[in-house]
Amino acid sequence: MSLTTKPSTFRPGTRSPDPGRPKQSLRDKYGDRVFNVAATAVLLLSILAVVYPLYFIVIASISDPNAVYEGKVWLFPSGVTTEGYERIFADSRIWNGLGNTLMYTVLGTAISVTTILCGAYALSRKDMPGRKILMLLFVITMFFDGGLITKYLVVRDLGMLDTIWAVVLPGAVGVWNLIIARSFFEHTIPNELREAAQMDGATDFKFFFNMVLPLSKPLIMLMIMVHVVAHWNSFFDALIFLNDDTKYPLQLVLRNILIQSDVSSTGTTGGDIESYAAAQRIAELTKYAMIVVSSLPLMIALPFMQKHFTKGAMIGAVK
Repeated sequence: MSLTTKPSTFRPGTRSPDPGRPKQSLRDKYGDRVFNVAATAVLLLSILAVVYPLYFIVIASISDPNAVYEGKVWLFPSGVTTEGYERIFADSRIWNGLGNTLMYTVLGTAISVTTILCGAYALSRKDMPGRKILMLLFVITMFFDGGLITKYLVVRDLGMLDTIWAVVLPGAVGVWNLIIARSFFEHTIPNELREAAQMDGATDFKFFFNMVLPLSKPLIMLMIMVHVVAHWNSFFDALIFLNDDTKYPLQLVLRNILIQSDVSSTGTTGGDIESYAAAQRIAELTKYAMIVVSSLPLMIALPFMQKHFTKGAMIGAVK
């Protein structure tokens, strides 16, 4: 009896079959591809849901309000007109409010960022006496608030009513931003670096300004962007604490103009149909134009800060 061997079917350049390897299922073969396609579709829909309303407001602000009402404005403007912008920029209150907003934003951001960085660095130092008690007092304010009446009485008793300080000082230090900054300093600035600087003769102030701040650019840009947006869009504090309309910020000025436009359009008599239609048309034009005017400066500034803002937004994520 002779033993015969079956000729091998293996060809050079091909993988030899692995009898111990399980057969790849459809889920393993196409799962990643299906997930990538689904994730891309969801992201595209999310981007469309965010971008299209902004785009619609822009094209509606230069379109005929009648065309907007009739649903003719979808992708392109219809009956292009700049009357809304002309009426807004012809109003001296707009320019005055824009100047006030720039002043409030620059001063308020400078005060908030300076106090938060200095306070957070001090609270991050383990050799600071009583830092846990101070941090506890800050955290308590996140859960217990005296309310609007108490805040108004404090501002009044401090003599800040109808002044710029009533807008920029009451909310200068945000506790949540203070916690983020303290966490950044604790996990980014090592104690060994401070000890080395002290051995070279650096004081605490010199170490903070010459070493800590240059290493904290993402945090600084994050704090600047957060407070710029907050102060630019703020109008409630000005509404409560300011009586002089020449000190109103842009957001409050636009609000008052919009309210006046609505009152004018609803205050016409029923027989004066043409006056009512004209007033309603002006109100619609100014409404969309105001949104663009108030949002455009931030939309222009954001791309220049996007690099540092994206990196800074991840600060404290792991913590």
